[in-house]
Formats: sequence, C-alpha cells, structure tokens
Amino acid sequence: MRLEKKATVVSTSVAALLVLIKMTVGVLSGSIAVLASAIDSFLDLLVSLFNFFALNTSEKAPDENFNFGRGKIEPLAAVIVGTVISISALFILYEALIKIFHPREMAYMTESILVMLVSIIITALLVVFLNHVAKKTDNLVIKADALHYKTDLYSNGAVLVALGLIYYTGEQLIDSILGVAIAIYMIYSAMPIIKEGVLMLLDAALPEDDIKKIENILKNESGITDYHFLQTRESGSHIFISVHAVFNISISLYDAHLVSDKLEDAMKKLFNNKKVHIIIHMDPYDDSEINEDEAGNR
Repeated sequence: MRLEKKATVVSTSVAALLVLIKMTVGVLSGSIAVLASAIDSFLDLLVSLFNFFALNTSEKAPDENFNFGRGKIEPLAAVIVGTVISISALFILYEALIKIFHPREMAYMTESILVMLVSIIITALLVVFLNHVAKKTDNLVIKADALHYKTDLYSNGAVLVALGLIYYTGEQLIDSILGVAIAIYMIYSAMPIIKEGVLMLLDAALPEDDIKKIENILKNESGITDYHFLQTRESGSHIFISVHAVFNISISLYDAHLVSDKLEDAMKKLFNNKKVHIIIHMDPYDDSEINEDEAGNR
C-alpha cells in the first residue's frame, strides 16, 4: 500500500474517533464551538474516505477509456475537500449567529474542556504525520488533508481557550464569537487548496521556478542547437512535459535519440516524487514559427 493511502487510513480512523467523542459532548453541553468542531471532524471523516478512494483510483494504470490515467481525480479531490471545508464553515457561522441572537446556557463544561484537550493532542500527532507524508510524496491530496487537520488544530485550541474563559467568567457570548472566528479562518484556509486544485484541473503550467530549471537543462545541452514550444502541466502525482528540440541536420537518428534520453533523465531528476512523462519532438531545423502559427489557430 502506498504511503499516501496509509496516511488516509490513519486520518480516517482518527476522524472517526474524534467525531464520536466531540459529538457526544457537543450535544450534551450545548456548545456551538464544540458542536462545530464535531461537525468539522465528521466532514474530516467523509473527506478522508473520499481521499482514500481518490488515491486508490488515481494509481490505476491507463486503459482504453483513460489513456493518460486517472491522475486528475487527485486535484478534483482537493477541490472537493476545500469546498467541503467552506460549506461547513458557513454552517458553523450560521449556528454561531443564531446563538448570538438566541443565547443558550452551556453545560458539562469540565467534560467539554477535557474532550477538546484530548482532541488537540490527537490532532497534533496526526498533523505531524500528514506533514511528513506530504513532504515526502508532494501529493496534493495529502497536502489538503494535512491543511484540513491543521485548521482543526488551531480551531480546537481556540475552542479550548474559549471554554476556559466561559468556565471562569460565565460569559456565553465568547462561544458564539469564537464560532464566527473559526468559520472565517476555515474559509480563508480552504481558498489556496481550491485554487491549486482548479489550476491543475485546467492544465495550468508548472510554477515558473520549475520551468526555469527545465529551460536550463535544455540550454546547457550541447547536443541540441535550440528548443521551442515548451509545454508543461501537472495531473495529481503526474507531470507532463513536451518540447521541440532542434538538432543539427547531419546528426543521426540514433545519436539524436541518445541526446533526448539524456534530456529526459535530467528533467525527471527535477521531480523525484512525481511520475514524469516527457515527449521530445526532434526537429532537424527550427520550425518555431510554424508551431506558433498552429498554436494560435487552435
């Protein structure tokens, strides 16, 4: 089992445990903050299950229906995760505003504080693990999962502080104000994940730094005289690169192929954690103007 899939199994198990304890105490205590945290953990559970499905599907080999594989399901999962976070945040915001105008007394304060303390410890350990997997695999789905639980960690800490303040001051409004703050923070955190996923679905080019590294490899290769029509895109854990390399007209096909292999190996080393697919079109002369005209007419 891939490390990414193991990570989703761990996060799913943790989310299920947190849902059980938070929902029980949230309903009994009447705390919007604790109930919001429970709802968020329930969404975590659904998202982690979906992430496992997404990763399991994305690693299937290409077939007649999906010639380039199913890598796009990973950014799709990231967009769904970000959207789920945003929707849950809006629900939390609604509940918090309702409680501001219709205050309710909280109960089981000691139990609520204890539950949130345990939740913080468990979530912190999970975030450390997911961050480790994200750095090692550079997987967008795991990055989204790690960010999701990181927002949970911050919100859980805020809930714990709020419960402590309510316990000592008796001011119930703190619970609602915190609910509003958590909702806003969740939406703010979800936006980058949604943006990255959408850009990947739209086949946006690789970051400028990565493109410059690819261009340096091409410029420093003495076996070619020039290059043009460099195109890049990312699809989940897959990176696609295509380029037209201009060779001396007198070079043999065998030698040109060796140079192309050398270029491919150098480019793949730039993305050790990704599956890199490279197409090098070998030109015997510079036909960049023709390619530009064709691209403009598409």
